[in-house]
Amino acid sequence: MKLEDIYSLAIELGIQNDPRESAAIERLLEEAKKAYDKLDADEKDLFDKEGLRNPYADTRILAGDPGLEITGILAGVDLEAPEVLLADRLKSAGVLVNMLLTHHPEGKALAGLPDVMAMQADVWHKQGVPINIGDALIGGRMKEVYRTLLPLNHNRSVDAAKLLNFAFMSCHTPADNLVTNFVQSHLDERDPLKLKEVVDALLEIPEYRAAAKDKTGPMILVGDGERRAGKIVVDMTGGTEGPEESIAKLAEAGVGTVVQMHLGDKLRKKAEKSKLNVVIAGHIASDSIGLNLFLDKLEARGISIYPCSGLYRISRQ
Repeated sequence: MKLEDIYSLAIELGIQNDPRESAAIERLLEEAKKAYDKLDADEKDLFDKEGLRNPYADTRILAGDPGLEITGILAGVDLEAPEVLLADRLKSAGVLVNMLLTHHPEGKALAGLPDVMAMQADVWHKQGVPINIGDALIGGRMKEVYRTLLPLNHNRSVDAAKLLNFAFMSCHTPADNLVTNFVQSHLDERDPLKLKEVVDALLEIPEYRAAAKDKTGPMILVGDGERRAGKIVVDMTGGTEGPEESIAKLAEAGVGTVVQMHLGDKLRKKAEKSKLNVVIAGHIASDSIGLNLFLDKLEARGISIYPCSGLYRISRQ
């Protein structure tokens, strides 16, 4: 399987599991094409042309020939320069690894993270929040994240991968789409009544059970075990946490419980004030589920997977 094929599969799976309607994604890509066509030659040279076919700016080939045949992948939640050196050590020991796959983006994919956040308005809209309100709320948060990321040294790990001749790719939002769908379907099937039953249902999933043994498993952040869950919404995609105001809007729209990877303290306080239950499934375990669902597809095609950097590797083949 070539690097380009792995990248294309990530996009395909991301779109298949995207919370937005397919027509909305098609419209997004069409708008990117129209914007590109209006540019002059110099502006087109600076344009990220992958955005013409890939709606996820945080998912990119960061290094390597797209035509490279991939034999083995070092995969993890965060891959930075130390993990690149680890891959080189494995290669020196005879392990046939020639690609690194990170969940959390690096390089230009990290710089592009704010662009994927707009989808959060669509996620909220599906739960009954007016789209105009969602757009207004997420716009400010996108700018805040952009300003936070702007001064970072984005290419440290990318440069290391290039120097040591490894292919390097990030798969962020597509994997988050996969875990969101997976966990939502799992909870819908179990239909838990109380918050303690939500946690019990999550613990049926191997990655969460493994994390619980490491003391980072699912927990109730807002509410208590005997409180009824009401409408449960799994909210794990869209780049990063949304704005504080989104919490109250979800509660007003009739959501009883949100299941998330993580939630900052300001948003927790908003949830308490809004009487919105919050169950934290766990960040690294949730990321592992999304990445595992993608890695299973690659493993089925004969690629060896070497997990590291927090990845709870569970194969569902």
